[in-house]
This record gives sequence, C-alpha cells and structure tokens, in this order.
Amino acid sequence: MEVTAKLRYLQASPQKVRLVADLIRGRDVQEATNLLQMTQKKAARHLEKLLKSAVANAENRDDQVDVDRLYVKEIFVDGGPTMKRLRPQPMGRAFQILRRQSHITIKLDTRKGAEDS
Repeated sequence: MEVTAKLRYLQASPQKVRLVADLIRGRDVQEATNLLQMTQKKAARHLEKLLKSAVANAENRDDQVDVDRLYVKEIFVDGGPTMKRLRPQPMGRAFQILRRQSHITIKLDTRKGAEDS
C-alpha cells in the first residue's frame, strides 16, 4: 500500500533540500528518522516532519499497517515559485536576490517479503 505526503512552498532552495532527500531515499522509516535527527541541515527538520506526516497518513488509511515494514519508496524535490527581491549596490545600482522555494513529495510503501511466519 503506497501513501503520499506533500510539503509545498518550503522556504529553502531545492538544491539544498535535495542533498538531505538523497540521504533517506530507499531507507526504512525508522532508519530515515534517525538519520534526519542527526543531520545538521535546516531541511532535515522539515523532511523529518513530512516523514512523520506520511507515516500518520499510512496509519490513518489502513489500521493493519505495520510501521516497521514501511520504507521511503520515492522522494523528490521540485522547485516552487521564486520571490524576487532587490538589494542596493554601490553607485545607485540594484542587484536582484532570488528567494527560492521547494515542493517536496514523499511516497512510502511496505516492504514485500518475510510475512509474519
């Protein structure tokens, strides 16, 4: 059973968020949570919260779901809208500052294999 959770308009550049997302792709939920708690990046806190939301979605959707068998099947980071700001520069000029945003999608699935024997 595949479940999805999305986080939209995160105020962080997709390039920086992808560095953290690549760490947890394909890992078990418990292992991914531990890894995100130890990671010293701002995006790790947001991804941890999103991962917990996806687990809650799985539990809400199906009462018999085994959380220990869930793993991160797919995670991807897309770019959101970019806010454009101006910063004053010398000699009356102005340079553009781009404040990038991200959309994150995470999909969890249950591992196939050793059923309760």
